[in-house]
Amino acid sequence: MKAPAPFPSAGIDKVDLLIVAGEASGDEHGSLLLEELLARKPDLSVSALGGPGLESKGASLLFNLVDHSVVGIFEVLKNYGFFKSLFRQTLEWIEEKRPKVVLLVDYPGFNLRLAKALKDRGLSVKGGGEIKVLQYVSPQLWAWKPKRRFLMEKVLDGLAVLFPFELDCYRDVDLPVSFVGHPFARTGYQSPISYDESGPVALLPGSRVQPVERILPCFLDAFELLLRKFPGLEGVVPVPDAKIEQLVRALIDARPDLRNKVVVRDCKAGMRARAVLMSSGTMSLACSIAGIPGVIAYRAHPLTYWLGRYLVKVPYLGMSNLLLPDSPPYQEFLQGAANGKTLAQAMSVFLESKDSRLAFEQSAKTLTGTLAQPHDRGPAEWLLQEGGLG
Repeated sequence: MKAPAPFPSAGIDKVDLLIVAGEASGDEHGSLLLEELLARKPDLSVSALGGPGLESKGASLLFNLVDHSVVGIFEVLKNYGFFKSLFRQTLEWIEEKRPKVVLLVDYPGFNLRLAKALKDRGLSVKGGGEIKVLQYVSPQLWAWKPKRRFLMEKVLDGLAVLFPFELDCYRDVDLPVSFVGHPFARTGYQSPISYDESGPVALLPGSRVQPVERILPCFLDAFELLLRKFPGLEGVVPVPDAKIEQLVRALIDARPDLRNKVVVRDCKAGMRARAVLMSSGTMSLACSIAGIPGVIAYRAHPLTYWLGRYLVKVPYLGMSNLLLPDSPPYQEFLQGAANGKTLAQAMSVFLESKDSRLAFEQSAKTLTGTLAQPHDRGPAEWLLQEGGLG
C-alpha cells in the first residue's frame, strides 16, 4: 500500500466527534449510530476515518480506512509501514483539532493502540486531557485476547456492546459498559438482505480482498455443481466497492459457464435470496436475523488459520451459532472442508425443500428478541450521555 495522503483540513475547525471505523461492518454500525445521533443533535461537527457509510450520513471523511482494510496477522505485517504512517497522521490530526470525543468502532488492533497513544500524550481524559475516548462494539474477548480488557480499562472512558453476554467479560474491571442492542435487531432497520423462496442463491465471501480471493472460488465451485442438479438456479454476489467488484468479476469471468448465471451487484441495494453461501462475517448475522437458510464457510491464510486455531477458543465462527450454541442454525466448513463438493451437498437440502427454512425462522425470532435494543438507551443516547454531547 502507498503512504496515506494528508488528511483534508479545509473547513474543519471545530470538531465535536471523530469516529474511527476500519472495516465495512464498523462503517455500517457507525453510520447507523451517526444517523440517529444527528437526528437528535444536527449541529454536531463530525469527522471520520471510515468508509462511504459514515460519509453518507454526514461525517467529513478524512480517510477511507475501509478501502485499506486487511485481515489476518500475515496481511497486517505486510502493510506495517502504511499503518504506522496512518497512525502517526491520525494522532497529529487529533492533537491539532482536539475533538470533544473520539469514538472507536471495533477495529481493536488500530483503535486500542490509538486510545493508548492519546493517553500517553496527555490528550485523553484518562491521560489528564479533555478528549473523551469511547468504544462502540467490543473486541471479541470471549474468543481471544481476553486480557485486552485491562488495557481498555486504562485507556477508555466507556464502552457500548452489541451482545448482552459481553457484559460479563468486563465484570472484573472498572470500565463503564452498556448493552445498547444490535442495530440489525432494532425496529425499522432495513436489512441489506431478505428471504425470497424464488430468489437467487447469494454468495457472500466478505468485503475485503484477501477473504474474497480465498473464499469466493470455493463458493463458485459449489455453485457450478449445484447448477448440474438445479439448472435454473441463479446466483448473486454483492460487492461494497469498485475494487472488490473488479476482483469478483474477474473470478466469475474465468468460468464461462457462470458468466450468465451469477450477477454482481451493489451491496447497498436491497437483496433477496432463497439460500446463502457465506463467510463468518457481519452479513452472516444479517442472514440469520432474516431467517435465510445456508451454510458458513471460511478460508484464511494458512499461517493466520494455524495461529487462530491455537489462540481462538470458541466452538463456532458464526455469531448466530455462538448466540444459539444449543441449536446452532448454520453448518460451518473451515479451510479444506470449505470446498465445492461439501458446500454443494449441504446447500442442496435447502434448494430441494422449502420446509427446511422452518428452523431458520425460529432461530431468527429468538435472535431478534435477544439482541433487541433496550427501550431507555440505544447507541445514540449512550454516546450523547457518555460523551457529554447532549
